[in-house]
Amino acid sequence: MTKDAEALQAEVDRLRLEVQTLEASHDAQKITVGNYLLTRLAQLGVTSMFGLPGDFNLGFLDLVEDHPTIDWIGNCNELNAAYAADGYARVKEHSIGVVTTTFGVGELSATNGIAGAFSEMVPVLHLVGVPSTVQQKARPILHHTLGDGRYDAYVKAASQFSVYQAIIMNKNDAPIQIDRALTECITLARPVYMTLPTDIVYQEIGSQRLLTPLSRSPPLNDPATEDFVIELIHQRIKEAEGDVVVLVDACVIRHDVKQEVFDLLKKTGFPVYAAPMGKSSVDENYSRYGGIYVGSITHPDIKGKVENAKLLLSIGSLASDFNTGNFTYRISTRRQIELHSDHTKVQFARFEGIGMKRMLPKLTERLKEFYPIGSNIEVPPFIKQLPKQDTPVISHLWFWPRLSFFFKEEDVIVTETGTANFGILDIPLPAKSILVSQILWGSIGWSVGSCLGAALAARDINMGRVILFVGDGSLQLTVQELSPMIRKGLRPIIFVLNNKGYSIERYIHGKHRKYNDISEWNWTSLLKVLGDLDGTLSRTYTVRTKKEVSDLLDNPTFANADKIQLVEVIMDALDAPRALEVQAELTGKGNAYAGK
Repeated sequence: MTKDAEALQAEVDRLRLEVQTLEASHDAQKITVGNYLLTRLAQLGVTSMFGLPGDFNLGFLDLVEDHPTIDWIGNCNELNAAYAADGYARVKEHSIGVVTTTFGVGELSATNGIAGAFSEMVPVLHLVGVPSTVQQKARPILHHTLGDGRYDAYVKAASQFSVYQAIIMNKNDAPIQIDRALTECITLARPVYMTLPTDIVYQEIGSQRLLTPLSRSPPLNDPATEDFVIELIHQRIKEAEGDVVVLVDACVIRHDVKQEVFDLLKKTGFPVYAAPMGKSSVDENYSRYGGIYVGSITHPDIKGKVENAKLLLSIGSLASDFNTGNFTYRISTRRQIELHSDHTKVQFARFEGIGMKRMLPKLTERLKEFYPIGSNIEVPPFIKQLPKQDTPVISHLWFWPRLSFFFKEEDVIVTETGTANFGILDIPLPAKSILVSQILWGSIGWSVGSCLGAALAARDINMGRVILFVGDGSLQLTVQELSPMIRKGLRPIIFVLNNKGYSIERYIHGKHRKYNDISEWNWTSLLKVLGDLDGTLSRTYTVRTKKEVSDLLDNPTFANADKIQLVEVIMDALDAPRALEVQAELTGKGNAYAGK
């Protein structure tokens, strides 16, 4: 089906839903509001729901537990549940993450995780069980309220971190609200918030709307403007004599244009590089892929190729500090073309409503004539290389390149804020692998909850191993989520980088301050404490030297990942990847305390 045909079908489906809304009162087939929502989630491919029980969502959780395809995961706290929903949505394309909490205390605990999903454009539904409509109108001083009758306080908070708030107050509006919220979630790739009162869950409504699938298609581009923009881009590339470099970023992944981008690359031959948040959006074994560009932090060979090109075609950029080397791109606006989900920029001109998803296939056809030029632009090799170091100590300079020989196709790799996020950047990942990281929001501890969601999603779509890299400091924040991993039979490999505290903070400020220290834990005992009571479901290891690391990575039993495994990696407290050291120095200067 062509893109235009898909758009037409999406519009037909939208109109059909409107007609079915008008006909709903005559619908003979009934379904409860709670089951209507669950059916919609199942249609979107949701098979896992994260969260915790609370007295305002218990009746709904009965429906979840009895549902034939949606599994209630059950987390250790709401923050971790929100992290898990985020990780689930990142790995399971065309689906969403769902976290269910209770009114007030539960939903507020999840807010940091939801804000992170908003920041990084991840489609998550935050479903909140709330008091009955009668209680909401009467506003008694119920438990979990602020004691002043402000029942809307939590909705106001949620509105800052969600693109739509479905406040369900009667059964007739429920299917419309549910469909609208979920459509906004999947088309805008952002969290949505929904309340489900206790006295609405089991009320019956018509089911006719469920026959029409929700559309995830973006809005149509204005044809005349789109044609003008395509011709304008073509003209600018012609003026640049085809000397073009493509830079891919986070929104290539978030807004589902990986295939369209790869088609453009193959047909034009243009060299391609990635920003940190765009890593794994393009197959890193592709011959025209040159590695990571991150402003002044970039390896000199890559930096020169990107910054000296006559024109940069930026696709899906998200220009945050850690994603741009603290805003150190050295490319003038005059030499940039930017494609985004909802607009296009050609140098200084901005074209609202011209989104990349629909335009890319047409742009590709218009630009393929540049292949003879684009395919001959030199690209530095991005290959696996293991540096030689005489010392047996495990260093970041050696550790990450060594792992590049351990990774396999279809691995799901989850990295924590700090050393892991930076260490993974300069090593090539295998084809069909997925990198899950949180560079913009940067909430330490996120990766552990996210790993739970990622592992469940990976199992759903038959991906390979799930491998987590987390620092000892970060793991202490969210370690509880190892428990549901064990309970659900998941088998991630967890590398705990034991460097005695918060390394990224040490490099930014307070390198020798005790506030960056943490308590020592017995890491290899964790899995037994958190669920593997008899020690049969897991394996744990401690490695202190390069040889011990290599021996473990070469061990077929370990590499097979038939059980959950935890590896404590002993590293120096003041060792860090080069990119982190440079970024931290830039951040520290930006955070300089006046008068100190």
